[in-house]
Amino acid sequence: MLNMTLRDTANRVDENALRQAMREAEPILARAQAGEAKYADSQGWLSLEQWASDAWLDQIEAIADRVKKTCDAFVVIGVGGSNNAARSVIEALAEGGVEIVYAGNTLSPHALNKMLRSLEGKDYAIDCIAKNFETLEPGSSFRILREAMAKKYSPEEAARRTICTGTYGSSLEKLCEAEGYTFVPFPTDVGGRYSAFSYVGLLPMAVAGIDVRALVRGGRDMERRLHEEGAKTNLALRYAALRNLYHRQGYALEMLASFEPQFRWFYKWWVQLFAESEGKDGKGIFPVAAEYSEELHAVGQYLQDGAPLMFETFLDVKEPTDHLVIRSDGKKDFFDYLNGKDFWDINRAAFDATVTAHSAKMPCVIFEVGALDAYHFGQLFYFFQFACYLSGEILGINPFDQPGVEAYKGWMFKALGK
Repeated sequence: MLNMTLRDTANRVDENALRQAMREAEPILARAQAGEAKYADSQGWLSLEQWASDAWLDQIEAIADRVKKTCDAFVVIGVGGSNNAARSVIEALAEGGVEIVYAGNTLSPHALNKMLRSLEGKDYAIDCIAKNFETLEPGSSFRILREAMAKKYSPEEAARRTICTGTYGSSLEKLCEAEGYTFVPFPTDVGGRYSAFSYVGLLPMAVAGIDVRALVRGGRDMERRLHEEGAKTNLALRYAALRNLYHRQGYALEMLASFEPQFRWFYKWWVQLFAESEGKDGKGIFPVAAEYSEELHAVGQYLQDGAPLMFETFLDVKEPTDHLVIRSDGKKDFFDYLNGKDFWDINRAAFDATVTAHSAKMPCVIFEVGALDAYHFGQLFYFFQFACYLSGEILGINPFDQPGVEAYKGWMFKALGK
């Protein structure tokens, strides 16, 4: 189970101050655990039974099995919350099986042509994921992929290979009815960045061979924990209160980091979750991420000696993901001190050294993750979603809307003649 520790040499927030902040936020926790009427149209994720029940999983796995039997590749058409959760797990854990190709997340002709070329000679299906079927990136990618499929397959076969994940009553559903595409639900009461435990995230994961039942089980266990723990011990409340205390002390950025490259795409999911949820009304901690140890040689200098702008949050995997021992080859390269050492232990030494060094400069929050597997990804998804909800409420903003995202679209649509 997920655990959190704090390394802060300067003791910028002592335990008494944190406990007081958690006591003050107790009403927020109680409302979140019960579900709030004012957020009823955004809290379908709060209970996993609503969109990730065993019955939903049966349907998801049935569609995924059909795709796996007939396809070499599966194109996930979506942007932001429509692909970040799935991609974070697939890129971390999937090995072999159906290749997952991503579209709908760029307007670059070079990237789109590269994506189309990657499908040449392969049998594939597509999944257009769009809660609001007006977003330019997925809509335009859907068009060029329909054109590509029309050249490769008969109209009937192309229709069988087309899945759309959208809201009931939407123009996307009407398109599916007209063309014979498979339509599956994008929950109307779940925002994209909170959609990991629904068709949005689970279907691409299942196609990629991820154990989605284990992932949901991890989410359910975390849901149970966070709904049962009171204000004194609730892990999500502790994290939410702590990050808001740091924010009040002038820490404007939070950096999520790990020494496991498998978290590379999880960072994108986490950044979107907190940026889109909290960045409003002139408020919010700016979320950034760093992949160690590589980026210690890129931003490490700034972190150690630059302006005190941020605090760090580490994901620390406890169970070894793999092993590789360094052995001497008899050549004088001055690295004999590594003889017989496992890279897992070397990586661990780098982690411990980094936390020791950085905690003298900035607060360091450490989340201990039991293992890098589907179950623990499920725990992380639910934990950070719930913590983000609490943190936004403490901050005094609506953690579920995103009005600022629309600002550029008016200018873009005007330029395109919409």
